[in-house]
Amino acid sequence: MKLGIVGLPNVGKSTLFNALTSAGAEAANYPFATIEPNVGVVNVPDERLEVLSEISNSERIVYTNIEFYDIAGLVKGASKGEGLGNQFLSNIREVDAIVHVVRCFDDENIIHVDGSIDPIRDIENINLELIFSDLEQVDNRYSKVVKKARAEKSLAKERDLLEKIKTALEEGKSAREVELDDEKEKIIKNYSLLSAKPVIYVCNVAEEELTKDDNEYVKKVREYAEKTGDEVVVISAEIEAEIAALDDDEKELFLEELGLDSSGLDKLIKSSYRLLGLISFITTGEMETRAWTIKRGSKAPTAAGKIHTDMERGFIKADTISYKDLVEAGSVAKARDKGLIRSEGKEYVVEDGDVIVFKFNV
Repeated sequence: MKLGIVGLPNVGKSTLFNALTSAGAEAANYPFATIEPNVGVVNVPDERLEVLSEISNSERIVYTNIEFYDIAGLVKGASKGEGLGNQFLSNIREVDAIVHVVRCFDDENIIHVDGSIDPIRDIENINLELIFSDLEQVDNRYSKVVKKARAEKSLAKERDLLEKIKTALEEGKSAREVELDDEKEKIIKNYSLLSAKPVIYVCNVAEEELTKDDNEYVKKVREYAEKTGDEVVVISAEIEAEIAALDDDEKELFLEELGLDSSGLDKLIKSSYRLLGLISFITTGEMETRAWTIKRGSKAPTAAGKIHTDMERGFIKADTISYKDLVEAGSVAKARDKGLIRSEGKEYVVEDGDVIVFKFNV
């Protein structure tokens, strides 16, 4: 899973990226401190793996992971090349979802590129740049398809779809706001439209506001996101930076002292899984305990294919038990004796936390 961190300059993007990935990206109080996207890989925390590793006496634990891309600050006019905008927009095209960092704190010592704090204006400035970039792409494709569709009737569906998307973009709507059936969703995915990508708005608040009720800036972002079905996570990039410097025991203590249940990273990962419709299944044994990420609703052969394509092609069955049942049983052998391990076939839809052993023909 690839998540692109975007936002206007000086909203806390690189500070957040550093905290999430400990990658040491340059965080500076001036625009365009980031030019080439920094990339950091983060393990997805999953306490279930530690528990199952003990049960199986595994030699190692392998977490699933997320790639974070710290994309340079966008400015008004980016779609026309302002602030190296075209380069930055092309970087966004590579990610699965956008993490849009929005400044929701006052601090006269940190420059705002537009001179004042207004999260909705900031959001709309970036959204419009994504829409303008998409509109240029859709316009180009539409004009070509219209000409070809006169002779090739098979292109009629694509022509109609592009017309629908074009109309929405011209009205200032994001491509993800356009209702499409599954067939049209598949067609539109080929374009990698920027405004079609799911978005998590990360409200970056001051340290002292993190444990309080939403401030007025955050409330406005929540109202905005509700209209488009996007996710909202409230964090303090400065606190995340402090957490990143601590070991696991110190992190727990620090979070308790602040009155927080989880870190911003945990919130962001949960939000991204929910937004992208992802779940994890687990394999466990003496060699390793490992988490695998799949789309919610995936059937057993597809899940097997995440491990190896041969397993999907030669799929026979999936010996499956829920994480909860396995932990309660205490071991795979005891779970088998109690009849808790099910033999599932090709139509089985994998559930989050399923512990699976796949049987297949080579």
